[in-house]
Amino acid sequence: MTKHIPNMLTFGRVVLTVIFLVMIVYLPKVDEAQQRDFLHLAFVLFLVAGLTDIIDGKLARHFNVTSKFGRIMDPLADKLLVVGAFICFAVMKLPESIFNLNETTMAVIRWGTAGVIIAREAYVTTIRHIAEAKGINFAATVSGKAKMFLQSFAIGTVIIKTADVQTATWGNCVAATVYILMIAATIISGIRATQRKSFKQLIEKPTASDD
Repeated sequence: MTKHIPNMLTFGRVVLTVIFLVMIVYLPKVDEAQQRDFLHLAFVLFLVAGLTDIIDGKLARHFNVTSKFGRIMDPLADKLLVVGAFICFAVMKLPESIFNLNETTMAVIRWGTAGVIIAREAYVTTIRHIAEAKGINFAATVSGKAKMFLQSFAIGTVIIKTADVQTATWGNCVAATVYILMIAATIISGIRATQRKSFKQLIEKPTASDD
């Protein structure tokens, strides 16, 4: 039974992610007086989903039940959360503004951020699937984990800024700094994926069908 716990947590994270994304899209329909509490609830769900990401990996290593399924599904669950969140933010125009930038500039920032994240995740996910098909371990690295942390921190920042500090100067400073660091980490981690030993093995190693 214990060997199934990590995968069950991963599935639970997917469910929480879907609920979280629906809440973000549903936000405009919530009474304005209740939006703050609604966003706080969404933030709690986001934190719980993030905790399951930490716990399932540790449990998998503790029980020595790491698997190909886990190596594929765990990052896919993360990508659903992150990519889904930034697409929803762009659609729902969140954050509303940073340093009173006009809507056109903010739209470029929101959709540009989502575009960079989608491009990186699609690229690395494709490489990971091809690598796993060839029996090459392409698990997450330090740069990938740092990227994930900053992306998650940025999601939390958008939620809290929208709920509590929409116009505060310090809130704008934090949001701008987090976005810059997150985009930089996302690009760097994508580049690093092509510098890994696993990537070189992927290029050099033929698939069984090539024989």
